[in-house]
Amino acid sequence: MKKYDKLIFVSGSDTAVGPMAEAIMESKYLLEELAITSKGVVVLFPEPINPKAEAVLVSNGLSMKEHMSDPLVREDFDERTLILATSEIVKQKALSEFGDAAAGIHVLNRFTGEEKEITDPYGGTLVDYGQCFSELERLISKLVVQLNEEELMN
Repeated sequence: MKKYDKLIFVSGSDTAVGPMAEAIMESKYLLEELAITSKGVVVLFPEPINPKAEAVLVSNGLSMKEHMSDPLVREDFDERTLILATSEIVKQKALSEFGDAAAGIHVLNRFTGEEKEITDPYGGTLVDYGQCFSELERLISKLVVQLNEEELMN
């Protein structure tokens, strides 16, 4: 039996790192179907994906041009949803906002056994967004192996 029904990548504003992670994850092969989305801890109103993030996605054969930022809400937290923050700062913001409800939130790099956090490219160059994409691609590839192995164990 599969462990999760849904995966949420949580970033700050849900306009760059989160949507890139969502697009990368949707392009991967999972043994079990998983609803994948991204949300933000600081979303005051819906915003489109950052143009630099979209440009990097397009250059890698992906797109999130229809994406609009969406806030993380208390109802997102349940035992069948894997919630992965893109940084420790994002995780702490979720914990301060949702308290015990957010106890199951993980940081992507630590969840996949890595020390180095994803570098948020906010305010950076197209190259910075490209580096962020590469970091996400590597971590999400590890995440896919991890999730698929869990499915094989069950």
